Amino acid sequence: MTRYRELAPPPRTIMTPGPVEADPRVLRAMSYPMLGQFDPAFTALMNETMEMLRALFATANGWAYPVDGTSRSGLEAALAALIEPGERVLVPIFGRFGHLLHEIALRYGAEVSVIEQEWGRVFDPQQVIEAIDRVRPAVVALVHGETSTGQLQPLREIGAACRSRGVLLVVDAVATIGGVPVETDAWQLDAVVGGTQKCLSVPPGMAPLTYNDAAERKLLARRRIERGLRTPEGGEAQAARQIADAQAGMLPRERHIRSNYLDLSQLQDYWSPARLNHHTEMTSMLYGLREGVRLALEEGLAARHARHLLHGGALAAGLEAMGLQLYGERVSRLPVVACVRIPDGIDGEAVRALLLEQFGIEIASSFGPLKGMIWRIGTMGYSCSRRNVLLTLGALEAALLRHGLRLPAGEAVQTALQYYTRSEGI
Repeated sequence: MTRYRELAPPPRTIMTPGPVEADPRVLRAMSYPMLGQFDPAFTALMNETMEMLRALFATANGWAYPVDGTSRSGLEAALAALIEPGERVLVPIFGRFGHLLHEIALRYGAEVSVIEQEWGRVFDPQQVIEAIDRVRPAVVALVHGETSTGQLQPLREIGAACRSRGVLLVVDAVATIGGVPVETDAWQLDAVVGGTQKCLSVPPGMAPLTYNDAAERKLLARRRIERGLRTPEGGEAQAARQIADAQAGMLPRERHIRSNYLDLSQLQDYWSPARLNHHTEMTSMLYGLREGVRLALEEGLAARHARHLLHGGALAAGLEAMGLQLYGERVSRLPVVACVRIPDGIDGEAVRALLLEQFGIEIASSFGPLKGMIWRIGTMGYSCSRRNVLLTLGALEAALLRHGLRLPAGEAVQTALQYYTRSEGI
């Protein structure tokens, strides 16, 4: 008889920048029976998912599909496909996840140039354009919504500048897809990577992405260089020997070895009508992704973006009415994450623990230079609701009062209610 009990996670109201609460309809879809990866019923679901992802990313790109793995797998796959060793890559950094793009680019042999903005602000597009003209990179890698600082980077002018200069622009839209407008074609973005566990309210485990013809030409050119590693005559055994030789410095330098699992040239073969086997698709996760994207499209992207703006605005208004200070520039605030300065004399981790233990509400701390300075409260996807906003404001007020902070009791919830009334024209 096993000593382990049946799994029973405690109920939570998750108000972090991700992961957030999964939509119950997504969880229901993930419970459906398994299908084989080449079953016509399953490949039809793959095709539908690609079609829906094009709508989500606002693109006519031929390629829009998920990489199996958390959001970081999609970011790494895109950069690995589009960076040649020794190429110049520009990474504008205004928070933690810009540093991640920097690290990934370095790992794939890029000559990386960085420009940095003070945390809590974004770049004026002209700053990035001037850096592009100075560095002359082959690729620019840029975060759209930086959850570490609660800031949203404008992309339209940067996309136009990259396109006119023949520079590929790779965008991390993990925190924004499904909650904030992401206009892939209109903003002239070459490759965009999203996430499931934030505004789409799907469990973490897939990274939907899209890329255009220019990006595809580059990754296929890279595959032609590497074709010798996968010859039909030698099969996998010969490929393994060649890779071992490459690692020992016995292959030409230009045959730089990429990840097999994250190779977009092979993944797009798998998602093409040819269905060339690459890996075993994550059946249940694909069900969940398809349902999450279907729900976003059913709600309507404009209505969904408005919902996130409404509840993020109500939360911010309530926090300020409580006497708390929002961190970062207001004009570039990311609507789906409120960054809040922890009041002087307050133990931020103790407040978070009280919220979790007594109210079942989770908010997030922060990283790097902001660790211990701010809380981050998300309003994303299924978690983005009036109920959750009002509960969080009331619980945070109670927790701060419990920790001895003097504040205008009751003002936060009343202000949020008034915000909703004004916004709805009641």
